Amino acid sequence: MNAPKITFIGAGSTIFVKNILSDVFHKPALKQAKIALMDIDQTRLQESQFVIDKLMRSAGANGSIECYTNQKEALRDADFVVVAFQIGGYEPCTVTDFEICKKYGLEQTIADTLGVGGIMRALRTIPHLWQICEDMTEVCPNATMLNYVNPMAMNTWAMYEKYPHIKQVGLCHSVQGTAEELAHDLDLNPDDLRYTCAGINHMAFYLNLEKSLSDGSYASIYPDLLNAFEQGTAPKPRIDHNPRCNNLVRYEMLKKLGYFVTESSEHFAEYTPYFIKPNRPDLIERYKVPLDEYPKRCVEQIAAWKSDLAKYKQTDSIQMPESREYASTIINSIWTGAPSVIYGNVQNTALIDNLPQGCCVEVACLVDANGIQPTKVGTLPNHLAALMQTNINVQRLTTEAILTENRDRIYHAAMLDPHTAAALGLEEIYSLVDELLVAHKDWMPQWIYR
Repeated sequence: MNAPKITFIGAGSTIFVKNILSDVFHKPALKQAKIALMDIDQTRLQESQFVIDKLMRSAGANGSIECYTNQKEALRDADFVVVAFQIGGYEPCTVTDFEICKKYGLEQTIADTLGVGGIMRALRTIPHLWQICEDMTEVCPNATMLNYVNPMAMNTWAMYEKYPHIKQVGLCHSVQGTAEELAHDLDLNPDDLRYTCAGINHMAFYLNLEKSLSDGSYASIYPDLLNAFEQGTAPKPRIDHNPRCNNLVRYEMLKKLGYFVTESSEHFAEYTPYFIKPNRPDLIERYKVPLDEYPKRCVEQIAAWKSDLAKYKQTDSIQMPESREYASTIINSIWTGAPSVIYGNVQNTALIDNLPQGCCVEVACLVDANGIQPTKVGTLPNHLAALMQTNINVQRLTTEAILTENRDRIYHAAMLDPHTAAALGLEEIYSLVDELLVAHKDWMPQWIYR
């Protein structure tokens, strides 16, 4: 069997490239994979090449690695395209999104998925994803794109609309990651859980979440989670997470909604109007909401990478366990035909009946030699669908803004964002959007300024 070519766009995104390609090298059928690393930052590209080469040799893989700063050449004849980049970087663009919003009294935690920060990131990002789709159409039209770029739902939606022929899936680790966290809270083995999950990226819910019993049957763990929360034994400190972040927001929502949401409390706090409000420090304290979390995390990750890189230079091999990311599983299943099930972000083609058709939804997908095949969910509990709709409104209007080059829709998206609308008046929202668009002019599509 020939070896696949895997192109990684944004290879300077060190955490993703290290985890995903290490996973690839663990798969027997992928050990001869041809790896193409592409990034516009030559220094980060060389660092990633050094680490990936050492990971490859440590895993007994014997493929090839080539580096590119030219995107189209990196994509040529690719079988799989992994995308993980941040337009404008942590500095200046992420810092700008936080500092200007804070000036208006709009506090944020992550600001990469929804809200004004998410809208700005989508406007910066979608044109570049479209360019990847354009290049793929020319030089690798049959490749499958595995997209890790946020804001996931808006990015995926916009690519489906403009490039429907591109095979793509948006990937996140919140479904499988949260299942591991909940197992940890109840001292269970994650392998003993089974679940069905559905919704939108970062706001999907476990429609059922069960543990296996000694007699081979299954029982819901929701009563156990609620009891542990009431008794104060859950949430426990999260696995591999910093102490600033906990799950109080999500457990509170479990009490109110009856279902557990997949994305972290620091994310979820800014997708709703309930937890971050002006002049309400009591809410921040009660739910331990980590304001300005993403900028802090970026600084820590940059420092950690420098430390890790220094260690890697002093060792002959790098041993890494397989991560929870889906990318290598998908590549292996499509390449070999061995079936697997993953959770992916795809176009809603009658998959979830009470969410808008055409929007981006996160559902279970079968993967084999036929590609990625989403499964139908049917109807979600209406209160969950209604909560998701408040986020889909923002996703739809932002996507429409860039598809139709309509600046008004940018303001409308911000107006309908739940967190923004809870904190700011209309004139403040318009002024905030105007100031951010000016600050980001070098990174935005130029139709915005016509």
